[in-house]
Amino acid sequence: MSQKPMTKTQLVASLAEACGSDKATANQTLEALAGIVSQEVAAGGAVTLPGLGKFQCRARPERMVRNPATGEQFMKPADRVAKVTIAKALKDVIND
Repeated sequence: MSQKPMTKTQLVASLAEACGSDKATANQTLEALAGIVSQEVAAGGAVTLPGLGKFQCRARPERMVRNPATGEQFMKPADRVAKVTIAKALKDVIND
């Protein structure tokens, strides 16, 4: 079941059709949503999109890592990573 991911153009067209609006408005809405989620997560907060999941920022401590190509081990500094937790509603739709 290897299927190409939906492109932004396809997503905008589907969003416009579902909302009964034009593609320009749908594109602005999509970009605004992405911007809001990005800003909130980058600031250390979390955003829940009902039916889809929760986007949040998680801190990772300094740790030893290994370069798989060379086998060299080195200390990687602490960093932050985006984490997405999938909503139960989406899991249920996928597994139906």
